[in-house]
Amino acid sequence: MPRAGRSTMARRGGGAAAEHGPDMRITPPGPKAAAVMEKDATYIAPSYTRLYPLVIDRGEGMFCWDVDGNRYLDFTAGVAVNALGHAHPDITREIAKQAAKFIHMAGTDFYYGVMADFAEKICALAPGPWPKQCFLANSGTEAVEAAIKLARHATRRTRLVAFFNAFHGRSLGSLSLTASKAVQRRHFGPLLPDVSHAPFGDLAFLKTNLFAKTCPPEDVAAIFVEPIQGEGGYHVASPEFMRGLRELCDQYGILLVADEIQTGLGRTGKMFAIEHFDIAPDILCLAKPLGGGLPLGAMIARKELHKWPPGSHANTFGGNAVACAAGLKTIELIEREGMANAAPMGEWLSQKLAAIAAQDASVYEERGLGLMRAVEIVKNKASRTPDPDRRDAIIKECFRRGLLLLGCGETSIRFLPALTVQKGHIDAACEILEVVLQNV
Repeated sequence: MPRAGRSTMARRGGGAAAEHGPDMRITPPGPKAAAVMEKDATYIAPSYTRLYPLVIDRGEGMFCWDVDGNRYLDFTAGVAVNALGHAHPDITREIAKQAAKFIHMAGTDFYYGVMADFAEKICALAPGPWPKQCFLANSGTEAVEAAIKLARHATRRTRLVAFFNAFHGRSLGSLSLTASKAVQRRHFGPLLPDVSHAPFGDLAFLKTNLFAKTCPPEDVAAIFVEPIQGEGGYHVASPEFMRGLRELCDQYGILLVADEIQTGLGRTGKMFAIEHFDIAPDILCLAKPLGGGLPLGAMIARKELHKWPPGSHANTFGGNAVACAAGLKTIELIEREGMANAAPMGEWLSQKLAAIAAQDASVYEERGLGLMRAVEIVKNKASRTPDPDRRDAIIKECFRRGLLLLGCGETSIRFLPALTVQKGHIDAACEILEVVLQNV
């Protein structure tokens, strides 16, 4: 990797690499980035999970620039938030338009049209033929917290079930469901009581172990499930598992909660990942891309479940007017163009990553749906021995070459581009990955 000047790909000149790839002018972090990082280390809590020193200055579409002028190809989409890329002009116009009217008036105490319009739209989109209502929040964690409270209130039951390797948030309620990494739980107990975990994909364990021995199903308020485990490594549920969960919930009067915070809104080629399994949840949790980059989450449930009285649950900023305006435009664009692009580009990305996996001894497999894909890095394919250190080294070297990636699970790398990604971007990203795999 050159210490200055254009990256290897950019210097080849012309073609898809020059147009769709990164442009690295200086080895990061440059002096301006280092200054920001020094201040950050002084004033920001050290609990965040920064793996490499990206200090962003601006973004546009599939690219972002750091404060030292490097252009990066972004395959993180702000951790699935920037579904339509950075600074989409239609969304930024809606933000400015609403901000010029009013920014905040607390939908928990007052009414405004854009909040009602947004709620109408997402309730109409949510799977299931029944009437629905939603609670608007500021994040996925808050959406999950609302789902926990509604499930307990509606069923008058206390027990909750989630799955190992699940990630549902870090607040104490949602953290009680999260079972991804010990560091996320260490020294924060006691968490919520009456929470049980089962292996993801194992219906038999639920029936013959959990329900039969330690967790009476008649006491269970809700089962929380990600159709694709995100933080847990991009493991896709089987149709048999998801449909079996729906049947178990129906059998025992348990509410099925789909956490689609990362999988929802077109990411998998359908509006919601659970639609791949031809079932509908009782409660749906959304966030990440929902506000077009602004903080916005939603908990959508069958209307008959919303029996909780005024004051039983509320917040100050949920349903913020500017976020709702951005969210309406975001959904419109995803419906019009983003979701339709996710399926063919997801297939192209899958083919490229599968070819790399077939050729490289350290890549166990590629997996995912649509534009939510991952490769698993191992020491040995035969034993599938995890290699998290090399996974991290690969991600860091990709960053130094101008490709932004993130890890997931113990040893996987996630590919999470904007829904507007094109073949040239995918080709450029995979070319960088191939080179890095050969050199790390």
